[in-house]
Amino acid sequence: MLEVQGLQAYYGKSHVLHGVDFNVQPGEIVALLGRNGSGRTTTAKAIMGMVQAEGKVEFNGQPLLHRKTFEIARLGLGYVPEGRDIFPKLTVHQNLQLGQKNAKKAGRWSFDDMYAMFPRLKERQNTEAGVMSGGEQQMLTLCRTLMGDPDLIMIDEPTEGLAPKIVELVGEYLQKLKERGISVLLIEQKLTIALHISDRVLMMGHGAIVFSGTPDELRANTGVRKQWLEV
Repeated sequence: MLEVQGLQAYYGKSHVLHGVDFNVQPGEIVALLGRNGSGRTTTAKAIMGMVQAEGKVEFNGQPLLHRKTFEIARLGLGYVPEGRDIFPKLTVHQNLQLGQKNAKKAGRWSFDDMYAMFPRLKERQNTEAGVMSGGEQQMLTLCRTLMGDPDLIMIDEPTEGLAPKIVELVGEYLQKLKERGISVLLIEQKLTIALHISDRVLMMGHGAIVFSGTPDELRANTGVRKQWLEV
């Protein structure tokens, strides 16, 4: 589904990614782990056409590099950025409306689906998004991306700053995506959620993939965790 080979990325003259290789298969949750500054967010932005990049990136057989971000999104690739980027002066419902790929054609997800998954959003559907808590805004950002009916969704640090109960809710939400056939690239630092819900885990360090394996293999590899993730 998503194939990344030899991905190089740059911020101006700064060379950030150094030959990143990985793939995400249909209906799979893959966790991309690593410390801050390891290149995880840059990888997602390079895939979405948001930074200067070279190499090979294909999604369902379609090359992505040098396409515009909105063109990539229309191919069925969703991206939930770390900063949430909700529209603060619009209501919850209006934010979800903006996420729709085609308002005239029903996708796999409806407003009712979003409100059933997160009842708190239904309660606040007429509330301006900017006054909501961080956890509520995270729910909204995830749901807004889903309204675009993606086949694969990249989620950057969805549990950052959230209470433990909300973190559990996000994990359940990601499992529901998999059940509906949507692939997930989960960018995380927290081992707990990543190892619990992922089919495979990747570890990044210094702009390259330094480990690829199953959650059980990473649990058993204390050397990799100590060198590339733990403080």
